[in-house]
Amino acid sequence: MSEEKSSPGKVDINKLLSIVPPASELKKKEKSVREKRVRVRHDPSLSPDKMKIPSELAKLLGISDGDRVELVVAGKKKFVYTAQVFESSDENTVFAHPDELVRNGVADNSIATVRKAV
Repeated sequence: MSEEKSSPGKVDINKLLSIVPPASELKKKEKSVREKRVRVRHDPSLSPDKMKIPSELAKLLGISDGDRVELVVAGKKKFVYTAQVFESSDENTVFAHPDELVRNGVADNSIATVRKAV
């Protein structure tokens, strides 16, 4: 029966490995969503400079009531609005005044990207 005795100069490798975090923990980063593809609906009751955004979508993008938001259609047409956050079960639909959208060829229920304006 041999008993292993550690010499005073050696350190047990298992003890060292227990304090080193796994590689997946070292590379872990919080992902924040900066933009989202949504449907744009026309709402003539809104002011031309306002866009209604569902509260869940606003929370996801870090938008609060009164912030400036961008609506980009087809990567070419960019519109800037003031956010008006509202409660809704459908987080994939935003509402904007139709005048400027129709003038620029954006139909009701079009797909666009919404993000916080820089």
